[in-house]
This record gives sequence, C-alpha cells and structure tokens, in this order.
Amino acid sequence: MSTQQSSFDLAELTKMYNFKGKTVAITGGAGVLGSDIVYALTGCGAEVAILDIVSELHPATIERLGERLKQVSVFKCNVLDRESIAKTAEDVMKRLGKLDCLINAAGGNKPTATTSPELKFFDLPADALRWVFELNVMGTILPSQIFGKVMAEQGYGTILNISSMNAFRPLTRIAAYSAAKAAVSNFTQWLAVHMAQEYSPKIRVNAIAPGFFLTDQNRFLLTDKETGEWTARGKTIVGHTPMGRLGESKDLFGGVLWLLSPASEFVTGIVIPIDGGFSAFSGV
Repeated sequence: MSTQQSSFDLAELTKMYNFKGKTVAITGGAGVLGSDIVYALTGCGAEVAILDIVSELHPATIERLGERLKQVSVFKCNVLDRESIAKTAEDVMKRLGKLDCLINAAGGNKPTATTSPELKFFDLPADALRWVFELNVMGTILPSQIFGKVMAEQGYGTILNISSMNAFRPLTRIAAYSAAKAAVSNFTQWLAVHMAQEYSPKIRVNAIAPGFFLTDQNRFLLTDKETGEWTARGKTIVGHTPMGRLGESKDLFGGVLWLLSPASEFVTGIVIPIDGGFSAFSGV
C-alpha cells in the first residue's frame, strides 16, 4: 500500500461532475426512471441518446427538459433484439460521434408474474415469467455487448446497470423480478472484471439498487386503486424504511452522477443500495 499523498485541487471536484462534452446512451430513457436520469444528466451538460421501444417522449418530459431538449436525441430501439441495438449503436455514433457512458435502465415487472390470493406461485404463466427475465436480464446483457464492444475498441467507457433492493432481499410475491435483478447484480460484477482484465481498466461497470420508489409498475402493489391510500404492503415497506418514506427520483441522482463521473474512477463492480436504510434494518 502506498503512503504517498497525491496533491489534489479541490476545485477539480466540481469539474468532475461537469458532463459537458460527454455522451451518454440510456436504454428505457423515455420511461419514468429513465427520463428523470436524462433530466439530471442534461442539467450537468451531457449529450444524451435515449434508446427506447417508443420513439417519442412524453409531453411532460419534453416540457420539463425545456431548452435542454436540444441535448437529447431519441432512437427507437428494442433492447431484446441484437440487430435493433446494433443498428441503434451505429446511429448513435454517426449522430453524436462518441460514446462515454451506457445506462441500462430498461426493465420492469408485470402483474401476471406476481403472486396474489387469486394467482398462486404454482400457476404463474411461463410467458409472464419469461417476459420479466428477458426484459431485465437480457435487456441489460445485450446492450452491454453491443455498446461494450464500442468501449472495448476505444479503450474507455462506463456502464451503469439498474439493479434493485429485491436483489439484496427477495420480496414476497415478485419471484421473477427479484431473481432477475439478482442476476443483474451478478452480471454487473462479472462484466466489471471481464472488461477491466480483457480490454481496459478504464472501462468500469457498476450498478445502483433503488429501494422503494412509487412507479406505475408497483403502484398496484403499494397503493389502493380506489382510495389512493397505502396498502398493507405499502405500510410495511415504509415501516421498514428507517427514513420513513419512499424514494423520490432526485434521491438517485447523486449515486448515478458519481458512478458515471471521474470522481469514481477507481470504483468498479459495485452495487450501491439507494434505499433509505431498508437493507440495514432488521425490523427491530
């Protein structure tokens, strides 16, 4: 271990979070979580390529971005189709000229892959389970292959995956989603080692693991459709979160920006919980 102290200008710290001149591709960038990350990145000066199955942004996203919309390019892309991803990668490079970061934000769960009093584990449809696995796992691996190859050829780059608190603690009812996100965490660690050893130590791969954020995908589990009140499950989650609330999109920004920035240049292969303390709480 070296004991030599390196000189460091504190003014450089601010510059590390200036993404001007950086190009970031984000799958699922037109979704709720993805569009929030796009908002943060453009605010820091980044040029962002949104890769999504839909080719148009939601009007609310367009209004929110305002003048920053000129920093955004939208590409229709199916993250489960290698040819679609490869074509999109070519288009991104042609239009934006470079690639610094990839965020794999495409993912999700679905009610038909979730157990309930009416739908037992033994009866979960295979096609629903397969849909969840493919979207979350293959939807992370395939873009990492295509865009990771670009990074390998240029000798640098950063990949950020979106895991979940379910990868740390599998939750009741969502067997497929929990298992899929556990696979994303494992793949993140594997790819970090592979890229650093086989191609370049300047290629880093990390993940964030959000805790509980109210989204369209989990709203049916956490709130009552008729009253808007917490369900029993929602109350339990908040009760087991030491900070006593669900997360907001802005709570993710610090971790995302840090892992994409030079401030974390000696960090690879980690999965950061952003969960209000949920993973640290034993329940007593």
